[in-house]
Amino acid sequence: MQLDEYRKLAETEDRMWYFHALHQRVLLPLRPWRGKPASVLDAGCGTGGLIRCLSSQEPLWTLTGLDFSPIACSLARERTSARIVEGSITEMPFPPCSFDIVICADVLSQIKGGSLALHEIARVLRPGGVMVINVAAYRWMWSYHDEQVETKHRYRRSELTRMARSCGLRPLEASYVNTIIFPLIIARRKILPPKAATSDVMVYSPLVETTFAFMAKIEHTWLRLGLSFPTGCSVFLAASKS
Repeated sequence: MQLDEYRKLAETEDRMWYFHALHQRVLLPLRPWRGKPASVLDAGCGTGGLIRCLSSQEPLWTLTGLDFSPIACSLARERTSARIVEGSITEMPFPPCSFDIVICADVLSQIKGGSLALHEIARVLRPGGVMVINVAAYRWMWSYHDEQVETKHRYRRSELTRMARSCGLRPLEASYVNTIIFPLIIARRKILPPKAATSDVMVYSPLVETTFAFMAKIEHTWLRLGLSFPTGCSVFLAASKS
């Protein structure tokens, strides 16, 4: 990801509807761990927004962040009290079976070695532990946004679940997400792109933020019931290790 995008991320992830929705979505399959001690890795922690959310909601969790970018690690250390480690998710500097929970939110799409990263997640995950992943969906959705955040690959749900199984992980939940807003994202990225080179990581007007947050809340309720969506802008997967 380009350096300017890290700075934008640090400035917006505590306020933008997308990150609020993502962070609450990540917690859904982790309900059995809520209120209990757990060792948690945010694999590709960026500037620490998810860690900030998790630390505020689950004080019993021991949080570790991993990111390959020195700038991201520096910002995450400034913004959180978690242990932040510089390193790659395709070659994690942790011994086997180190974590109860591994979260990889919007990171797998940013690397070429997706299978390597999943094998590493499985390696550092303890038996009975849970992996939670969110990735960009559909190659045909490639746009200016992917150019700016340096996306390497966009996934289908079937592809991601197949990869997880090949690493010895058992899918628990698998769904497309950001579904209700998906037509608007298609229109923005494929029909009405911005003239200047930019990503969609930004805080929008209060009306837009409120509307999109409401759409995300509807999806959140649907997913909480154990239901899934047939299409969407992202793929969401939770899997366990035997």
